[in-house]
Amino acid sequence: MARARRGDAARPQHVVVPPPPHASGARPPEVPRELVPKHVAIVMDGNGRWANARGLPRTAGHAAGEAALLDVVAGAIEVGVTHVSAYAFSTENWKRSPEEVRFLMGFNRDVLRRRRDTMHSWGVRVRWAGRRPRLWRSVITELETAEELTRGNDVCTLTMCVNYGGRAEVADAAKAIAREVAAGRLDPERVDERTVARFLDEPDLPDVDLFLRTSGEQRTSNFMIWQAAYAEMVFLDEYWPDVDRRHLWRAVETYARRDRRYGGAVDRSAT
Repeated sequence: MARARRGDAARPQHVVVPPPPHASGARPPEVPRELVPKHVAIVMDGNGRWANARGLPRTAGHAAGEAALLDVVAGAIEVGVTHVSAYAFSTENWKRSPEEVRFLMGFNRDVLRRRRDTMHSWGVRVRWAGRRPRLWRSVITELETAEELTRGNDVCTLTMCVNYGGRAEVADAAKAIAREVAAGRLDPERVDERTVARFLDEPDLPDVDLFLRTSGEQRTSNFMIWQAAYAEMVFLDEYWPDVDRRHLWRAVETYARRDRRYGGAVDRSAT
């Protein structure tokens, strides 16, 4: 597929190429399009435990997780997932040791720099959700550079959640709404769920359909608590560095078998 970038006729045409197949030759499952989740949110958990189990420092686990993220995004494209949100650094991660925080800041910056061209070639749009305060300026620069480079892509959207917290996002939205009310631009009686959604970090991000967490833990850890209100939860026992696109595909198959009722019910009693 070839597509010209809008807004700059001087730039060469951007040719989108599909990601390479998995090394094993595995192909995505044949799931009906309407049963494929549009938005998958991922808690990439278990990096430190993966490393410690091998006698390595925790930072080695984070480094090993880079390839897992790239492969999962490739698998998302192949199976038809249009949005992936990755929990890269939470507002609570500042509590970790200064050494680990420094590593994670530099690592997130360098991953964006190393992988943005690959993502761009696949037609992936990279976006950022999270707070600016405390975040390294160099990380913000790489996030914004990746956003600008890929802004015209529409094959899949990868939202990097860096210095992100679900409660922080809702609190920031509430503050913004309060400012609008105080300025007389918004009637407080007209504030509803749609209003709140408009003030979130990425207001056009669809609700999370599939919430995926690795390492055997079974909690959301303050990730996309608004968007994942009706998400289907799938928890994997594998540590994040051991995950690849095949794990995503199995989770998609699990999702496709779920009966999503959104609070409704059907009386199936015999007549």
